[in-house]
Amino acid sequence: MNPASKQFVQDLIASEKIVIFSKSYCPYCKMAKDVFQKLKVTPKTVELDHRDDGDSIQDVLLEITGARSVPRVFVNGKFIGGGTDVKALYEKGELHPLVQ
Repeated sequence: MNPASKQFVQDLIASEKIVIFSKSYCPYCKMAKDVFQKLKVTPKTVELDHRDDGDSIQDVLLEITGARSVPRVFVNGKFIGGGTDVKALYEKGELHPLVQ
């Protein structure tokens, strides 16, 4: 694992309220982004397919969350899941209080 990628991920999660690690063509990533748009909040989005270190970042996400799949969504420094998890939290009314 690349130490620079690990530091990047850790710093971003610590400094941003909402972070989505995404790929621009991924339908589940779009699902997660659409949920936040409905809540009228703008997450920090990292499109891994647009970065040279995308694979290395996914290795870091595997270590942190147990999976390399995208999206990987963090709110207030805590991993809350992927696209379907975010949508389910939204539908249950549990996401909005987390992002306020």
